[in-house]
Order: sequence, then structure tokens, then C-alpha cells
Amino acid sequence: MTVGSLLVADLAIALLGTALWLGGGAAAVARRRRLTRWLAAAAVLATAARAITIIALARAGWWFAAEKVLVAAPLSLAGVAVAGSRLLRTSGDIRSAAVPLLFAGYAGSGALLVTVLHGYPPSAGGALLAVAGVVGATAVSRRVLDPRPSPAVSRAGVALAVAALLTGTALTAVPGAAPGVHDHGYPPESRTVGEPTRQFTLTAGTATVNVGGGDVAAWAFNGQVPGPELIATVGDVLEVTLRNRDIARGVTLHWHGYDVPNRQDGVPGVTQDAVLPGQEFVYRFRADQVGTYWYHTHAVSDIGVRKGLYGVLVVRPGPATGVDVTVPVHTLAGRPLPAPRTERVQAGTPVRLRLVNTDSTTHRYALAGAPVRVAAIDGMDLRGPTPLVDTAVLIPAGGRYDLVFTAPATPVALFVDGREVYATGPVSVNTDRWPVLDPLTYGTGAPVPWSRFDERFTLVLDRGLDFQGLLPRYAHTVNGAAHPDIPPQVVRSGDVVTFRIVNRSPVVHPWHLHGHHVLVLSRDGRPATGSPLWLDSFDVRPGEIWEVAFRADNPGVWANHCHNLAHADAGMALHLMYS
Repeated sequence: MTVGSLLVADLAIALLGTALWLGGGAAAVARRRRLTRWLAAAAVLATAARAITIIALARAGWWFAAEKVLVAAPLSLAGVAVAGSRLLRTSGDIRSAAVPLLFAGYAGSGALLVTVLHGYPPSAGGALLAVAGVVGATAVSRRVLDPRPSPAVSRAGVALAVAALLTGTALTAVPGAAPGVHDHGYPPESRTVGEPTRQFTLTAGTATVNVGGGDVAAWAFNGQVPGPELIATVGDVLEVTLRNRDIARGVTLHWHGYDVPNRQDGVPGVTQDAVLPGQEFVYRFRADQVGTYWYHTHAVSDIGVRKGLYGVLVVRPGPATGVDVTVPVHTLAGRPLPAPRTERVQAGTPVRLRLVNTDSTTHRYALAGAPVRVAAIDGMDLRGPTPLVDTAVLIPAGGRYDLVFTAPATPVALFVDGREVYATGPVSVNTDRWPVLDPLTYGTGAPVPWSRFDERFTLVLDRGLDFQGLLPRYAHTVNGAAHPDIPPQVVRSGDVVTFRIVNRSPVVHPWHLHGHHVLVLSRDGRPATGSPLWLDSFDVRPGEIWEVAFRADNPGVWANHCHNLAHADAGMALHLMYS
């Protein structure tokens, strides 16, 4: 069983145990002795089963079990002790066991809420709030169910609940936002790169585009979705003028995966102001990274990218040879892009398919009809890629794969999530059951280029309540905090830095660091054995632990966030800063 499955099982068992305790309390109120005892016995078994899942999670990593060990376990044991001892001593009216059984249910509920609403890391404040809730609910139940409650006991319960509530609230109060990442202004203009040799103008504006035979209201660059494909050759100096016609919330251009100088990164509030209607901004940088990349707005990015403000950037080493096709996959207003495309390719022609996932979720790609090699991932060539047959690849949000093959005499087709998007002729095949490539074991390995690491950071991804706004929000968190309250990671130029990224949430988080590619060291403690894997976007699935490293060689302030852009908008974003 995977750690992700254990997390789901633990949550399900906790819910079941809580429901059984509360059900036993309700049965006791109804004086149904036999049902009460059966439900209580089942609740004890559920509690024992949860002890097993908590131990297993703790063995997988303290991050997965911290609040369960420190908060859930003591509350659950208290519930078992109080309810069990009362049941064993009850020989008369079973209704006298109702409050102890309800107490056990409230204890389970409190423990569950600490996991769901507070998460990692556990805190004394969160534990005290849970205790306040349990004691308060028990005091109310006792008041309702006992016609002659003890005044002293009632007062003690209320006093304990109030004290725990006040102390817990004080301890969980957020001390304030993390230090601002642009307190000293935006980064200086980038180093001189020379006169531009390739010039483009992108105008952002609202538009109506045709997708799948129907009109869709979109935000578009130059009136099209995707935006114009920007093609350059190594050594070119690109100059891209961004203009905003009528996008009220502003736009920018972020060069996803392209390690531009910081001033060119396009993150509003960090490297520049958002470009408002009627304004423009000029980006200029040298094309020195061969590969497949893409660009998109980073202003209100969840909405902007989803509505169509994106396009492809390709940097070639020289003139194109053979067939070179870009396939930017996107979902616009629930309709898939690109439209299916068929072209005749002469047998023996080299073909490169540049696959780009511009959505916020993972897509499954499969090429049928020819052996294929994964030549590059995220713009970086792989070492010793071998031919694959009847094998699918999963590309995370923001990721890119370059597939290369030699066109056979028979047709070839590319499928995305089972939908044909590119073909050289008719192909009828079901790719759903094909195995999926693990890029960490693909290609020829090489030693890690560093013998020491200067900085180490751990990012624990979770969910939790965030109280910074006018109303609480259920945020996506990093180390228990949500943007803008996540402290920045500070490095020095030349440092070799490692990230450990732990996902204890129930959903996938595609991680993306701006301005740098990271080398994958391991996943779940197992070292990467294939080609050195330099990525800028990678899926951290529930229960997974990734370790990656990079050299801090691109000074500035860089966004570091989940590229499910709705998650980033809900708090899962922080910054890497050079001291």
C-alpha cells in the first residue's frame, strides 16, 4: 500500500470510528443496550485499526503522522478509556453511558478536524482548540441529557472549555505576513544582451475564438488561442513587446521553464508591475537554452491561463530538419485543444513532437504506430534514451516532453487522454492499458555533479485554514502557512541547494521553481537511476517525497509554487531569494 493510500485509509477509518462512537451514544440515549454495545465494540476496533495506520504513516515519515501521534492518539485513547470504563460499569440503564460514548465521538471529531483543518505542523494552539471543542460539546450534551447535572461538574467543564479556547486561539494567531519579497524595489535591468535579432509583439485582449465548432469567450494573445508560436535559434536576442488592450486585471509574460534573468521573469509584484489596459512592457533576453518551452501570463494566472493567455516558445540549435510539430494541450471552457491534425509524412523522415501541457492537471500521452524515444524533458536533452513501444507518458502541469521517431510507411497517431490529436493516417488502437514510463529510470545514468550541499529546505504540502483575509479560507499550505505568510527561502549565489518536497495532502501538486532547473535525486527514498533528470515541473503525488537539487546561479527573487494554478492562488506559493 502506498503512503497516499494509507493517508486515505487513515482518514476513512477516523471518520468511521467517530461515526460509530456517536452512533453508540445515540443508541444509548434511545436505551438500545445491544446496539450500543455492538457499536462501541466496532468503534474500539476502528480505533485499533487507526493505530496501525498511524504507525505505518510515522514509519513513512514524521510529516505524515505528526498531528495524529501528538493530538489524535491522546484524544482517541481518552475517548476509549472514558467510554469503555463506563460501559463496563453499567449494569442498569444503558442511557447513563450516553455522555461518555458521545465524549469519545467528540474526541474523534476533534482529532479529525485537527488533521483536516490544521494539518502540518501540529501546534499547541490547534490541540487546545480541539480540546475546547470536545469539552464544550460534552458539557452541552451532559446538560441536555442529565436532568440533574452536577453544578460543580458543569462549571468545571465550561471553565476548562473556555480556558482551552482562549489559550488555543492566542497560540494559533498568525504573527503577521512573511517579509515582503520586493521591499527594496524590483530587480535591476538585466545585463546587456545586445540588439534584438527576433522581435515579436503580443497584444492581450478579450476575444471570441472557435473551438470544436463552437464560439468561446476567451482572453487571447493577438486574438488567437494559443498565442503565436515564438521560434528562435540559439544566439538570437529576443525582444517581445507585451501590450494590454482590455484585460482589466492586468497581464505579464512568464517564460515557463526558460531560465531568463530575474527582471524578465514576468511575476507581478516581484519582478514587475502587471501591465494594465493601455500599457506595454518590453522583455529582452538571449536565446541560449535549446528546447521546448512556453509562455503565459502570471497576472491572475489561474484565470488568465485557463481562459487562453498562453503560447509556445521553441529555441532550436539551427535550421529545422524533418518534421517538427508542437502540440500544446489545453482545456478551454471545457473543450480540448488542439484540434485533431493529420498530415502525410514520407517514410524515413525524422519527426519531433513537442508536447506541452498548459493545463493545471496531468495529461496522458501515447504514440501508436512506431517506436519512439523521449529525447528531452522540460527542454533538457536526456542521456541515452532508448526506443519505447506501446508505452504512455504522463506530463505534469507546465511540463514538456519531446518525442522523436522515424516515420514508418504505416500511419502513426498521438493520443492525449485517449483522444487523437496528431496523425499521419488512420490508426485504430486503444492505448488505455499501456504501461506508463517512469522518467526516473529511463536512459543512461550519470553521477550527481556535486559532492556537497550548502542549503537544505523541506516543503510539506497540505491543506489548512488561513485567517489572513476578512474571512477564513481553506488554503493549500506549505509548512502550515499560505501565501503571503510563507517565509522565503534564502540562498547565496553559488550555493548548491536541495529541496525535499513532501505531499501529505490528498491531491497532486505539480511543483515549479522559476529561474532554475532542478536535478532529481530521489523519489520516496529511491535514487533516480536513469538519465540525469533536470526538470522545472514535476508531479508530487499524495504521499510522495521528492528530493531535488540545483546550483543557485541565477540571482534574484523567484516564485516557487504549485503549478496547479488554482492551488497557487489558494496559497501554495512562496519565494526563493538570493541574499
